Amino acid sequence: MIFSSSLLENAVNEFAKLPGIGKKTALRLVLHLLKQPENEVLHFSEVIADMRKQIKFCTRCHNISDKELCNVCSNSSRKQDIICVVENIRDVIAIESTQQFNGTFHVLGGVISPLDGVGPDQLTIEQLINRVAKENTQEIIFALNPNIQGDTTIYYIGKKLKDLPVKITTIARGIAFGGELEYADEMTLAKSISNRISIDHYISTVN
Repeated sequence: MIFSSSLLENAVNEFAKLPGIGKKTALRLVLHLLKQPENEVLHFSEVIADMRKQIKFCTRCHNISDKELCNVCSNSSRKQDIICVVENIRDVIAIESTQQFNGTFHVLGGVISPLDGVGPDQLTIEQLINRVAKENTQEIIFALNPNIQGDTTIYYIGKKLKDLPVKITTIARGIAFGGELEYADEMTLAKSISNRISIDHYISTVN
């Protein structure tokens, strides 16, 4: 691409750094902003800057939050003794969109993947174990993507939890192996949560 303005080129290059955004899409976005009133563009940039500066992560479940505790953990009407373990914040949003889950969450921040250099110590696994022990949790629901990395993570955490008196389940395989939760339709995801199965049965099926 040849640009007549270095300011335009710099803006396009920054937008193109976003995931899933190529140079052509970045150019369309920048040109769209150029057509908007200056005050709206300034407001847009201020909102993004404020989000990055002020956003917090829940000290209990590691979900995104505006305060120390997220709106799920601080909601007394939710079942605080049930934890749904997910890989990332996108999965929290996907499950919340089903309106079928009334417990809490725990965001691991990824899954165990030795090929990608991700080990248990780089995830919030120990925080989860400590939380289960301290809070007298009744049930853990694993809602990880149905792939090898997800299965490895479930197996690893399941072994770490085996001496604690907690029921351990995983979402049913309504989602195809190799699929991702964030792309599942809400009905499939809701059924997978409501029809969850015991982790012992799950491990015997995948091994």
